[in-house]
Amino acid sequence: MTVRPAQPADRAQLARLFDLYRQFYQQPPDLPLAQDFIGERLANHDSVIFVATAEPHTLVGFTQLYPTLCSVSAAKIYVLYDLFVAPSARRSGAARALMLAAQAHAQQTGAVRLELATARTNVQAQALYESLGWVRDEAFYRYNLDID
Repeated sequence: MTVRPAQPADRAQLARLFDLYRQFYQQPPDLPLAQDFIGERLANHDSVIFVATAEPHTLVGFTQLYPTLCSVSAAKIYVLYDLFVAPSARRSGAARALMLAAQAHAQQTGAVRLELATARTNVQAQALYESLGWVRDEAFYRYNLDID
């Protein structure tokens, strides 16, 4: 298992994984949308994507971080928005390796914190996060507003 930054040549395989990730969260399959979205992220460098490979050219998972700022801390943070491992590679250590790569990247770039959100029903992911020292936020509610 190798974890490395995503490269433009990874776009097709990464888009397929991203499409499966979206389906996990009850979105309809849409490979063209996934290809466009991932292609834009890679081209614009507005996110940091790490990929896990089982063989030199076979992607089995990814995580995507978005850089942002925290006004209260007056510092840089990252939002770990996506983490996905193909069903065939689950329990291989890929998710843990991707999480550790995200943490190392945040430390190396001077960020003071990583944040993430996950579905309340995603107990396997929650167990992974907590095993790595992540702490569930009990102080704040999260709100969303859809803009149509």
